[in-house]
Amino acid sequence: MSEIHFIVEEAPEGGYVARAVGVDIVTEADDLPSLHAQVRDAVHCHFDEGKLPGLIRLHITREEVLTA
Repeated sequence: MSEIHFIVEEAPEGGYVARAVGVDIVTEADDLPSLHAQVRDAVHCHFDEGKLPGLIRLHITREEVLTA
């Protein structure tokens, strides 16, 4: 695997939750710099040495609600 993709959403209680696409990895953090570290750590824990993806992509989503 050359890349791994994460969908990042704002958590209802604050902070962020990152879920990997196609791999069972989920992590969370209070802010984006901390989330970057958490995602890297989770990826290193999930994959064996030599099997690590070369790139980690974060797709940050944000929900907005508008009234009509």
